[in-house]
Amino acid sequence: MSAPVLTFLTDFGDTAPATCRGVIWSILPEARINDLTHGSRAFAVRDGAFLLWSSLPYQPVGVHLAVVDPGVGTERRGIALAVRRGDRLVGPDNGLLLPAAERLGGITAAHSIENRALWRDTVSHTFHGRDIFAPVAAHLASGVAIGEVGPAVDPADLVQLHFPEAVSRDHGLDTSVLFVDSFGNCRVAGGPGDLEALRGALSPGDRFSVSFDGRSVAVTWQLTFGNVDPGVPILYDDADYDGLALGVNQGSAADALGLAHDTAVRIEPA
Repeated sequence: MSAPVLTFLTDFGDTAPATCRGVIWSILPEARINDLTHGSRAFAVRDGAFLLWSSLPYQPVGVHLAVVDPGVGTERRGIALAVRRGDRLVGPDNGLLLPAAERLGGITAAHSIENRALWRDTVSHTFHGRDIFAPVAAHLASGVAIGEVGPAVDPADLVQLHFPEAVSRDHGLDTSVLFVDSFGNCRVAGGPGDLEALRGALSPGDRFSVSFDGRSVAVTWQLTFGNVDPGVPILYDDADYDGLALGVNQGSAADALGLAHDTAVRIEPA
C-alpha cells in the first residue's frame, strides 16, 4: 500500500512550514508531503484559496492542509471537509478551502475540529497550523475517520468565499485582477470563451484594448510570451491558473501596466 499523501499550503514563509512538517511526521513518519507553496501573499485568504483551487485538481487524492489564517486565536473555527473525489481538506473556516472543495466535486461532509485528543498537548493562541491543523491532517491521513475530528457542520453554514466574475457588457468584458503571480502576470476573471463570445475564434495577433484606471493599453492575444518582443504586453490563456491573464514578455505586467489585486479592467476587441 502506498504511503499517505498530504499537500500543504500556507502564507508562513520562513521556518514555520518545516515545524508543521515535523509535527506531521512525528505522527505519521511515512507521510509524503507535497508543499504547494508557503509564499502565498500574507493574510490574503482569497489568494490562498485561488492557489489551492488551481493546484488541487492535479494532486493525488489525499489530505490537503491549508493555512492562511489572519483570524488565528479568535472564535473562528477549524474545519475538516470531505469531498466527492475522496479527499479531505483541513484548515480554518474563513473561505480558504471552499473553492477547491467545490472543484473536487463538492463537499460531502463537514466537521468542526474540536476533538482535542487529535491536537498537540499544548496549543498556542497564534500557531494553530502547528498545534491543531497539522496534527489533525496527519491523523486523517493515517486513517482516522473524519467524523472523529468533531461534530458535523452544515456546509451552508461555512464561511463563503467567491472569486470575482467577468461580465459581458456593451461589446466588452468587464473583469478585474484576481491574482498576481510571482512573475507579475495578472490573472483576471474570465476565460477565452468570454472573448470568443465577443469576436469569434481567437487567433494569435488578435488585437484588444485593455482599459483600467482611466487609461487604455493595446495588447494582442498570444499563445505564448516568446511570440512578442521583450517588454511587450500580451493577453493569453494562463495554463497555470486556467483562465485569462495579462503578461509582459520577460517582465512584470503588474509593474509595467500598474495593475494590482482587484483592479477593475475592461477588455474590448480593437
